[in-house]
This record gives sequence, C-alpha cells and structure tokens, in this order.
Amino acid sequence: MAGHSSGTNRGSHSMDKSITLPPDEIFRNLENAKRFAIDIGIRIPLIYTWFRLRHVVTISMLQEADGDPLYEISVQEEITARLHFIKFENAYIETCLDFIKDHLVNTETKVIKATGGGAYKFKDLIEKKLKLKVDKEDEMSCLIKGCNFVLRNIPHEAFVYAKHADSEFRFQTTHPDIFPYLLVNIGSGVSIVKVESEDQFERIGGSSIGGGTFWGLGALLTKTKVKFDELLQLASKGQHTSVDMLVKDIYGGAYGSLGLTGDLIASSFGKSATADKEFSKEDMAKSLLHMISNDIGQLACLYARLHNLNRVYFGGFFIRGHPVTMHTITYSINFFTKGEVQALFLRHEGYLGAIGAFLKGAEEDNPNQYSWGENYAGSSGLMSVSPDLNPMQRARSGTFDMLEMDRLERQLVNLPLLQDPSSYIPDTMDLTEDALAREYWLYCFEEALDGVVKRAIASQPDMPEAAERAEKFRQKYRHKLQTLRNQPFAYGSLTVRSLLDTREHCLNEFNFPDPYSKIKQKENDVALRYYLKVVKSLEELSWEQRQFALVRGLLAGNVFDWGAKAISDVLESDPEFGFEEAKRQLQGNTETFYTQTIRGGPPHTCALFFVDNSGIDIILGVFPFVRELLGRGTQVVLASNSGPALNDVTNGELQILTERIAAMDPVIHSAFKEDRLTLVQSGSSSPCLDLSVLLRDTMVIHFYIDLSLLLITSRLDKVLATVVRERQTDLVIIEGMGRAIHTNYYAMLSCESLKLAVIKNSWLAERLGGKIFSVVFKYEVPPKH
Repeated sequence: MAGHSSGTNRGSHSMDKSITLPPDEIFRNLENAKRFAIDIGIRIPLIYTWFRLRHVVTISMLQEADGDPLYEISVQEEITARLHFIKFENAYIETCLDFIKDHLVNTETKVIKATGGGAYKFKDLIEKKLKLKVDKEDEMSCLIKGCNFVLRNIPHEAFVYAKHADSEFRFQTTHPDIFPYLLVNIGSGVSIVKVESEDQFERIGGSSIGGGTFWGLGALLTKTKVKFDELLQLASKGQHTSVDMLVKDIYGGAYGSLGLTGDLIASSFGKSATADKEFSKEDMAKSLLHMISNDIGQLACLYARLHNLNRVYFGGFFIRGHPVTMHTITYSINFFTKGEVQALFLRHEGYLGAIGAFLKGAEEDNPNQYSWGENYAGSSGLMSVSPDLNPMQRARSGTFDMLEMDRLERQLVNLPLLQDPSSYIPDTMDLTEDALAREYWLYCFEEALDGVVKRAIASQPDMPEAAERAEKFRQKYRHKLQTLRNQPFAYGSLTVRSLLDTREHCLNEFNFPDPYSKIKQKENDVALRYYLKVVKSLEELSWEQRQFALVRGLLAGNVFDWGAKAISDVLESDPEFGFEEAKRQLQGNTETFYTQTIRGGPPHTCALFFVDNSGIDIILGVFPFVRELLGRGTQVVLASNSGPALNDVTNGELQILTERIAAMDPVIHSAFKEDRLTLVQSGSSSPCLDLSVLLRDTMVIHFYIDLSLLLITSRLDKVLATVVRERQTDLVIIEGMGRAIHTNYYAMLSCESLKLAVIKNSWLAERLGGKIFSVVFKYEVPPKH
C-alpha cells in the first residue's frame, strides 16, 4: 500500500498499489522509530513509537532594575514520546514493508510485536524484509488491552450511531470506571468477551457467522469476487425489502398482538424462494448484511442480559464505521432489549489489537504509569460514513488512515468537587448538533488565523525559518477546519474547546509553543507598575464600596483577552485602552454574590480560583480580589495553566508575578510565606477547562517552573484533589469565557461556586440574550441534602 513511486495521482482509486504516501505525512518520523507492533488481519494497523524534538518555552526571573523586563523568555528543545498508527490493506504488505525497510535507519529494537491471524502467515516475510524478529502475542488479550487503553485515554472514543438524527454520532463522555463491559468483536467470525478488569476477561461466547460469512456468501450470491469494501458499497445502495419477507407480507400489516410492526423482517431472503425474478446484487448484499447484523445484535443482547451488562462495545473488521452495519446492529439491540442496552461503537476500533501488542512489548517501560492523548494535528479522524455524500472520502478511508498520540507524564484521577462525575459534560455547546453555531465558530476561527500566524512569527524573532513554519501551520489548521466543516464528528463531539485544542496542537506541531509570550511579557511588566496604585485606591473606599469595586475590577481585568478577536482588534488599534475604560464598558449586575457571600456572611475556609489571562487580568483584577479573601481569613489556591494557550497566564509566569507582587505587598507576602496562598498548575494547556479528571503525581511548586509542554490537554492536576480534601475547599471560582462559558457553564459542584466572565464576542452575547461586554456572574449554591 505504501508505495514510493513518483508522479502518481493521489486522487486515484483506493486500490491502486502505486498510490504515493510521503513519509512526512504517512509514516511520519519512521527513521526515528524505537518500538513496533502490528496487527495483521484483512487490514493492518501498524504502530510505532518515536521521540520527537520540539521547541518549548522557558522563563527565568531577572534581577529587578528600572526599565528591564520582569523575566526572560527563551526557547529550548525537548524530547517527548509519541505513538504513530497507520492502517492499510494487507494486499499491499510487501510494498509497505519495502517502504519501512528503506526508511528504518535508527531503530534500537530488534523485535516487532505481532498479533492477528496474519502474524503466522506473514511472519517469515516480515522477518526477511525488516530483519526484525517477529514476537507473536495472543490476539484476544491484545484486543482487550487495546480496548481498555482507548477507553481510558481518548475522550469521546465511544459513540452511539443514530441514522436518522440530526447528528448521526452521539459521543459518550469518558467514564472514570470503564468496567465491566461486553466486547463483541466481529472479524471473520464473532467473539463475545466479558471484561471485568484490566487483566480479567473471559470469552463467554461467539458465532461462526460474522464478517467472513458476509464476504463469502456475498461473493456467491453476487457471483463476483468483490472486495469487502466493494460488497459494503453494494449493500449501501440496495433495498432489502425486495428480497426479505416482512411481517406485513405475511399478515397484510402489523401483528399487534405480538408487538410486531409491519416493516419488521419476518424471513431473511424469504421472497427469493417464490419470486420468479432476478434480484439485484445490491438488494441481495443489503439483505445479507441485515441478516448477519441482526443475528449478531440478538446474540449480543442475550449475552448482555445473561451477564447483567449494559455497556456493549462492537468492534472488528466487519464494522468499519459503515452506516448500514452500525444502524442494523443498533436497531437489533434496541429492539431486543427495549432500549435498556445501547450499542456502542469505537472511533479507533481498528487499532485495538496493534495497541495491545505494543503495550505488551513496552511493559518494561511501565506504560500504565502514563496517560496518552490524541494529537489532532496528526490524526485523520473518523471518516465520513456516507458514501453517497462523499465517495472520495470513503475511498481514502479504504486506503489508509492515521492516529497519533502524545504521552503525558502522569495518570488521570477524578476531581472530588463535581456533584456527579458520571453526568458531567464540560462543554456548553455541542457544535456537532448545532449547525448554525458550528458554521459561525468555524468561520470565526478561520478569520482569526492570520492574527495567530502573525503572533507566531513575532514570538520567535531570532528564528529566520519561523515564517515558513508559520505558513505550514496556517495550511494545516485551515485544512483541519475544512475537514471539520465536512466531518464535524471527526474527533468526537465538535466544541469550541476542541477547535481551540486543535489549533494549539497544530501550533506545537510546527514548534510554536507560545505565540503570545512577548505580548504577555509586555503586559505583565506594565500591569505590575499600577498594582500598588490600584490597591491603594481600593483601601481608600468604604468596606461596601470596596466589595463592588473589587468585583468590577475582577471583571474589567477579564476584558483583556487576546483570544477574543473583538478585543485584540481594540488593543491593536488603541494601545491606550486601559483598566478604567474596561470598567466603563461592563454591562450587568453582580450584586448576587456580594449579597449572599460577602455581606455579613462567614468567610470561606478555602477558595480554589481557576485564573485566566496574563497582564491586567491576573495582576489588577485577580490579585486585589484574592487579597480581600485572604483578609477575611480564607485560604486561596490559584490554579493556572501548566502550559501556554493564547495569552492565559501559565504557572511558571504566575510564580514570578506572585513573587514580585509579594515583594511589594506585605499582605500577599505573608500569605504566600505562610502557605495561605498557594499556586498550583492545573495540568491544562487549553483556554478551556475539563473538571472531570486530574493528573496524578505532581507537586505544588512555589518558585520557578519550566514551561515544557507535555501535551495540549484540558484536564486537571491531581494536586487540586489533594488541596480540595486537605483544605476543605468550599468555594470554587472559575474565570473567563473559555473556562466559565464555553465549558462549565452548566457544571454542578458540591460546594459554592462563582463563574464569571465578560462576553467579548457579539454573536455569543446575542445567543445568550445580551450584547458584547455583558457580564456573566453566576453564583451557585449546591442543594442541601
């Protein structure tokens, strides 16, 4: 499949063996591969790990001197691990192996882990071509290990298929406890496996009627030696009612006393026994697909009922993301369980065996100590399943697709402050289902692209190749936006958060870890000069006046957000736009929080504050507010991004800012010294916030931190869970459009919470019934039990 002949037409038919697959796009960094695994079936997923070199931003404090910047920014290089997956037809295995051999120059391993039936068939060929020893692994154990891996590490991995809904794909949120579940793997035959824990599973049943049956009988019935994809294509165009006998064909309508509808299949191929006519290949293929899918669905239902399981995942070569297959299995499951059990499918089901084999080969590296996340920049995503709407996309899906995952250095655990983690959905708006919102936000991100490119180049003035890399970023991200316009389901539910994260992934792919670093540095320097003036003016106010001024200052600070195009345009055109002007622009009422929590109420024990932007926001808005909380006897934990995103303040920057403010302000100095003011990294490198999970084994750092970016992710750090428990946190403050509106607007916490932001987008303001600069100031108290 992976040819390297030149001059071929990349738009040619998917079965053309000469199709060009450049190493930069398909077998990316193959020459740096360190470990391999392969699952050899009808289609072959190959997985290899490599260590990529990338730029990271580090900051270090400078000696205080008039006119000098607060800290120094430098760009360094770092090595990080990545998994690369490529899936192709086994008809091209020799060409593929030749390609790998030609580019395999730096590998340290002498072994390739292999699973699947072809691990025996192609063992000698692989060893001869690659000069690597093939180490075969048990197919079923690899499959389960791979399934556990994707369910734990990839949000929106599982989905329900609803053919007639506005959005065909309904993605499931990642559940902290994935066990137990039933895995129905449909290859040549069917294996049904009950999975109870990471290492405990049992094959409880199966059937010889599976994908091989469909292919074999299909070839006989159509009298052609069609390929599997071609048979599915025939089925998608057929009408099974021409061949199948329905209930209404027997009874003249529905059979009410038995609860049977008239269009229910009473006998597969029933009409072929009596009808004196030729049946089309398409109709016979459709009838056959229905027959086998219904049979598998009923079998799965029986085992699910028998073992009291309500999570049933379907995978294997037979599924292939094909709409008719998924719809028929879904219909069968719903019919036989009366909707009590859902048929769940997996975005990456074709990779499960290869992932399991890889994990077995990497056990000495303790892979379970890490978490992995999908890198949207290097993954092709879920392909369109509608061949009539996008036949070329379907052809490409039949040829190859890719998945890339980056390694985190920590594992994931739950956040204890959510009322119900199993029902928590971080994102406020699902753009997969909301077509109007989807089109607006895709347009919005595309319109902002030139500005991001400009910032990326400006962030690396000493690197002459930065402009070339920035142009490649532009092309990559624009292509991703076009893909998401046609396939909004490609990476799970499409949200503003996923659009932001995809952009950050693409920026990092071309070594732009922090395009807004210079802007943040400048704005932090300027804001610090006004800090004591703001504090002094607040101290001159009466107690009641000060509370309102603090809240207005907190919101005015949140106006200064370079991620909002309306604001970035203002800041570009009017450098004099400042803190007082922002206060005058605010619209809305903030009295609720003041009335219910500040006026006469007892102080909170501990406030956890998820902060937003650098500059005026954190220095002139957040710190005076924090200062007031500390004066009331409330401990404060400031949670900031671990890695850069837009102009959000990072933990490394916040350490330096806090130290500088503490040098000026005795209130902050004593609180910081006595650990009543604590700084933690959130584990996030996103403008948005996912409160569902935390990262394990990190430390609270009070001084300098290296801003090395391990992965763009919007999940949280385990230290927050420790803080929540040990400090009896009873107030959570979430600031900013990304954290409090695009995500967590409807999040229900088990303690008091305050969600605040200034809406800096006219379209979103109108959606919420306001106008630009309207204030969201949402104070919530959990119900008493």
